[in-house]
Amino acid sequence: MQKRSQGVTVVALLADPDAPTEIAQRMAQLLPDRLADKSDRGRRFDVEVVSEPFTSGTEDLPTLMRRIVDRGSKENWDVVVALTDLPLHSHGRKVVVNLSHEHGLALLSLPPLGGFRLQTRARRAVEEAVLGLESVRTPGADGRPQSQPLRGPFAARHTPIHRGPVDEEETADLRYVVSGPRGYLRVLAGMVRANRPWRLVPGLSKALAAALATGAVATVNSTTWSLAEALSAPRLVIAMVGSLGVMTGWLIIDGELWHRTTERSPEARQRARLYNASTVLTVGIGVLVCYGGLMVVNLVWALFIINDRVFTSVTGAPLHATEYLTLSWFVASVATVGGALGSGLESDEAIRAAAYSKREQERRHMLQDDDRGAQSSQ
Repeated sequence: MQKRSQGVTVVALLADPDAPTEIAQRMAQLLPDRLADKSDRGRRFDVEVVSEPFTSGTEDLPTLMRRIVDRGSKENWDVVVALTDLPLHSHGRKVVVNLSHEHGLALLSLPPLGGFRLQTRARRAVEEAVLGLESVRTPGADGRPQSQPLRGPFAARHTPIHRGPVDEEETADLRYVVSGPRGYLRVLAGMVRANRPWRLVPGLSKALAAALATGAVATVNSTTWSLAEALSAPRLVIAMVGSLGVMTGWLIIDGELWHRTTERSPEARQRARLYNASTVLTVGIGVLVCYGGLMVVNLVWALFIINDRVFTSVTGAPLHATEYLTLSWFVASVATVGGALGSGLESDEAIRAAAYSKREQERRHMLQDDDRGAQSSQ
């Protein structure tokens, strides 16, 4: 790489499809001016976005770095920053960014940046990586560029991001990782965000149809009116939590979303726990969004269909706003259980597509293939 044109640094954002590409495209609009303002060398920057599944089939760091080097050697790029929404690991730590000053490239994993303000954090990380790689001019004793720590707020002391170990034979010469409880929570939040749990709503059409049908029938049922009126707030909360748990558990079991590893190493088990925690949160948030939608639909249906005189004659209570809200709340719990039963009509592929990003689906397929291979070799 390093085919510099006079006064211009060409930066390539090599992004995995889906969310990383969207993030790269948005930041590419701001990067040229921001990099030029922050550069102390008076250079201009051209930013290109290339969407390619460069992590396909592997999440091994050395392999990914070699792929990026090979890809960059075919182009007239000065700096390459690769973005992926896969969680990457090295030496038992979660990797944020891998840098190679010799080849002018960086590999950025988005999940360790967290689930909030991801666009801003990713842009800052890319800016610091590009400026650090571009500013290296003085070769070391071995004739190779010397690694320079990232500057700015990306790896400041108040963040859980810090430098990690790098083996001598690796392509990378500088690595930043996260560790500890804060780092674990940031990676978990980032993985859940990458899965986009709100996409579970339109992705489970048959389950939603069953839930809506159950809610429509329950709303006009006089027994449901009496139960909703008789239940206290704590019992309504218990009914809600129970229905959400049933739906979440059923989707995970029926869709075979739970990851089991055959490896016995502590790192493999830690990774399995992380993946399963992200699955529970992803599906749970998606089901909660469905629950809120069902509650709104049931409320509108109740306002339209229920007669106050009939309701009062059955329950003995006047039909006010509180009764409408209580009824729609209870019916949402009943409808969610009906949706859990309806989700059995969905294919496993449909459930996985609704629950995971494309990269996460590929990663889980790869892990399943590895586990089958390990079992067959035993």
